Amino acid sequence: MSDIDRAADAIRDGELVVYPTETVYGLGADALDSDAVDRVFDAKGRDRSKPISLAVPSVPAALQYVRATERERRFMATFLPGPVTVLCRARELVPEVLTAGRDRVGVRVPDHPTALALCERAETPITATSANVSGRGSVRRLDELDPELRETTAATLDGGETPGTESSVVDPASETIHRRGALADDIETWFETH
Repeated sequence: MSDIDRAADAIRDGELVVYPTETVYGLGADALDSDAVDRVFDAKGRDRSKPISLAVPSVPAALQYVRATERERRFMATFLPGPVTVLCRARELVPEVLTAGRDRVGVRVPDHPTALALCERAETPITATSANVSGRGSVRRLDELDPELRETTAATLDGGETPGTESSVVDPASETIHRRGALADDIETWFETH
């Protein structure tokens, strides 16, 4: 069994895994399993009022979990897969613990072969949040992983060193960039021209 298969099994079992993306290392769990999402918040020491995004292997897969307008779909088709988190209206099956009670959820389609393979094999959306204790720096190499986080994870996938630039968090409906990260200038240009 491959490392990715083992990690996907762990996610299906409600456990946590660390995986590489085109930005930083992520902490993955079954995003539709409230208990697993709780474990992500606990492991990170993350404030429960801060939502966590979900990662899926493709834009069509994302549409099973969000209600996207035509413009949001065009935006996703332009920027995903890629280092962009797109906020869309969550469907009912997305647990409130993930969205911190909000009606929108962040969607990621990572532009990284290991992350995409994990999303596909887990057969469920996985949490897309940085693999670090809240307030500490993002992890670009597995040897930077916080020891207490390493203890809570069932599997770690080594993808070498990641680029380290955070994703831009974008709400296409309001043309708001909530967090300026990768491709922020391109996103602003898209808003001006679409």
